[in-house]
Amino acid sequence: MKYEQEFTLLTFYKFVDVQNPEQETLEHLEFTTDIGMKGRVYIGTEGISSTVTGNKGQIQAYKLYLHNHPLWNNIPDLDIKASLVDAHKFPRMQVKVRDEIVGLGKKFTSLEIESAGNRMQIEEFKEILDEGKMDDYIILDMRNNHEYNLGHFKNAIPANTLTFRELEDKVEEYKKEFGDKKVISYCTGGIRCEKSTVMLQRAGLKNTYQLDGWVVKYINTYNDGNWLGNLYVFDDRVSQKVWDDNTHTTIWECLYTGNKTDNCENCRLSSCNARIIVDRNEYLKHAWFCSQECADLALETLMVKNDISMDSMNYKNKRGIIKSHPELTDKIQNEIRKHLQKQLNWVVFNHKNSQKEDFVID
Repeated sequence: MKYEQEFTLLTFYKFVDVQNPEQETLEHLEFTTDIGMKGRVYIGTEGISSTVTGNKGQIQAYKLYLHNHPLWNNIPDLDIKASLVDAHKFPRMQVKVRDEIVGLGKKFTSLEIESAGNRMQIEEFKEILDEGKMDDYIILDMRNNHEYNLGHFKNAIPANTLTFRELEDKVEEYKKEFGDKKVISYCTGGIRCEKSTVMLQRAGLKNTYQLDGWVVKYINTYNDGNWLGNLYVFDDRVSQKVWDDNTHTTIWECLYTGNKTDNCENCRLSSCNARIIVDRNEYLKHAWFCSQECADLALETLMVKNDISMDSMNYKNKRGIIKSHPELTDKIQNEIRKHLQKQLNWVVFNHKNSQKEDFVID
């Protein structure tokens, strides 16, 4: 697909021991901001995780910067995991220090990650999927449940584990269930699998592999229908269509209607913010809440997210007025509550309770 001005979305990570993540963060932010890139970068003692967008010149400059950096050089598959997009997919450039570059509850050194090894090339993985003979294999999706629901590889099963504590607790169950089968784990960009492979192998599940290049490399290389549904991505697109109309399959159902959809949204209640797969029009009809519980809490607390593109009322502005003029609190709250109640008239939810996952890997 060609665009008037080509932009590229670049996503990568590298496990490397970083002595001074604060200084590296400041340097990284200064460089990326100066050249006009936008995105989200995490740097910690474990290494770096980056998802950024830029035009052709910006991407070339960023790659040169990485190549010449003593810590960030020699990152594999930079180009094959890159995607063409029509514009920047982030509102700003953010570079933050994080205790973990992916939040799973445990840190590892670069040597521990490297020693785990056991990478399965996408060519071998494709042969397994094409043949469909799964007697010798388990394909384990290590992502959040809402990511799995939106789309996953054929024959994949969700790990249904979101922290290392949970993963450790399930290893004995895995051993009994999987037996001598090869366990192939995958995730969007690979970073979660790097950690989970270490943990699984240490716990005694030795026949464990991670997909080399991960989902992004596979779908950028093949157009074969072995991925079902859309891919959950960590930028403004949220839900990325995989492949063309001949190979794409929609697999999940709208939370409200049960009809097939690839659209992904957030619950409007700030304290919920659940990722939900819903038809866009139905999402608007249901006032952007995932459940009756969230709608009721919104009327009680009035803590709904501000999006004037979907709702004419500027909630952020209203809350600002209350803060500056406490004497107007009752008046403005009544105004907001009446506005919300009007949106919720005649709305019936399929779900009584919030659809928020207990824990989400970030």
